[in-house]
Amino acid sequence: MPLRPMGDATELKARGLDRTVARRAWGLTRPYRRRLAAFVALIMCTAAVAALPPLLIREVIDVAIPEADRGLLIWLFVGLLTVGLIVAGASMVERWLSSSIGEELILDLRTMLYRHVHTMPIAFFTRTQTGSLITRLNNDVIGAQRALTGTLGGIVDNLIGVTVTLVVMFSLEWRVTLIAVALLPLFIIPARIVGRRLQVLSREGMGLNAEMNTVMTERFHVAGALLVKLFGRIDREVEVFHDKAERVAAIGVKQAMTGRALFAALGLVGSLATALVYLVGGLLVIGDTSAIQVGTVVALGLYVTQLYGPLAQLSNARVDLMTALVSFERVFEVVDLPRPIEDAPHAVDLEAPEGRVTFQHVWFRFPAADGSALASLEGPSAEHADDASSWILQDIHLDIAPGSMVALVGRSGAGKSTLSSLVPRLHDVTQGAVRLDGQDVRDLTLTSVAAAVGVVSQDPHLFHDSIAVNLRYARPDATDEDLVRVARAARIHDMIASLPDGYDTIVGERGYRLSGGEKQRLSIARVLLKDPAIVVLDEATAHLDTESERLVQAALKETLHGRTSLVIAHRLSTVVDADQIVVLDDGCVIERGRHADLLAGGGLYAELARTQLVGVG
Repeated sequence: MPLRPMGDATELKARGLDRTVARRAWGLTRPYRRRLAAFVALIMCTAAVAALPPLLIREVIDVAIPEADRGLLIWLFVGLLTVGLIVAGASMVERWLSSSIGEELILDLRTMLYRHVHTMPIAFFTRTQTGSLITRLNNDVIGAQRALTGTLGGIVDNLIGVTVTLVVMFSLEWRVTLIAVALLPLFIIPARIVGRRLQVLSREGMGLNAEMNTVMTERFHVAGALLVKLFGRIDREVEVFHDKAERVAAIGVKQAMTGRALFAALGLVGSLATALVYLVGGLLVIGDTSAIQVGTVVALGLYVTQLYGPLAQLSNARVDLMTALVSFERVFEVVDLPRPIEDAPHAVDLEAPEGRVTFQHVWFRFPAADGSALASLEGPSAEHADDASSWILQDIHLDIAPGSMVALVGRSGAGKSTLSSLVPRLHDVTQGAVRLDGQDVRDLTLTSVAAAVGVVSQDPHLFHDSIAVNLRYARPDATDEDLVRVARAARIHDMIASLPDGYDTIVGERGYRLSGGEKQRLSIARVLLKDPAIVVLDEATAHLDTESERLVQAALKETLHGRTSLVIAHRLSTVVDADQIVVLDDGCVIERGRHADLLAGGGLYAELARTQLVGVG
């Protein structure tokens, strides 16, 4: 069930505690129930022990001092010291229990979110603001952890403490205790009103923080920083960031002042309650010394100071829980996003792939954004189209034999990249089927499909790590000899060997410390290490200089040997030797054949060739 974002104070007032979210949040604690039980048991014991000091002080005032009993006074001193040591030790154990549970819960939530995000389709990443997504993984996960070990633990602690304190107070003097309890409405009403306001501010602050993180993530990226410098927009960027940060700061001030106003008001009521206890208790002592003693009045005054803080927090416990569950809601919003591409229940592995690829009357269009996108991750101005796109591919039928090379050519926007993306199952067909070795890719496990298909894209991605780590991403168990072998085949080993750190050289974010041709050859080496049966080349040489293209073409020749290859190229010079050239236009196959035959046909391919292949026959 999709979760609605929380609105203004009026909506919050009418909204009840979302029991579905609460049950799901509680379900996450299943592995930690024993430690939670120990945590609660320790809180109960600590509350009982913490109730003893006022009673011991009463004995000091009413018995030890009036009777000049030095021995009793020493024992009471030892008792007070022992209680302090016990409470201090118990607080350390409580802290260990709560922190261990909380940190492990953070680990579980982050891992669950991280895994789920990686199973989302590519369309999700093209719509989502990275900074907003990172906020969910960091701030909201930590907020969810605090909801469990902080808010829930605080409620249990306060509830037990209040119960013990009230029982002891009534046993000491019921009349004074009733006066103290009569002031409770003065705590409850403002706490609930202000609590709702704090909840709205909390939600708004989370959203503003996500916006600020998005700005930083995009601008601190190498490409973003380069764009800012090239257009000389530093002052404008600072202005935009300052505006968003200022709004975050303003929300922070509102939260701080609202919370301080609440606690100031509650402090005044607490002071009034304490004064009344001493007033009424003192009058009872003066009027009838047999009814109550001075030590009892002092003990009641101490208990009142222990009572009203927890009572104030308990009066707002429901709102506190609702506020804390906002973080769980935001986490579950992402986890609940449907995964349109995942393993079917009956999926099997593609074993020993031969490399036959079949497009069987394939139709494709991008579906409507009906669940795999989340508006709160796309920015405040995000708008979802209700309808699917027009047809990108129409009735494509191709049968690519194992080991053959098929080239996809056509004007920009003809559907070439979309068609190739169906092979590694980055998208699923709308109609028809894509088959590997005769099996529908939807009936195969995603892991086995990924193992069978290697992709060399126009702009290969490298992680901010060493060359060796980037290569081993294809096969973590690869030896150093394996790395050298594939690097030689990709015509990149000599360049790597010339670097001071060799294969341990850090490539920088997205590989920006390397040239385009070097990155491309590294990505080819990575695919060679993967050793797939099928290789997709998506305009792998489109933006390279002549020398880089020569080296990459030599590396590609090594890569494609003995493998099925699907090559997308704007430079037709790279595909003249293809076993079959397929010409796409507006999502349809309009021509197919070998280079010479298509030139002779005088169609779109011949038109494209005339502009690129002058003198090539």
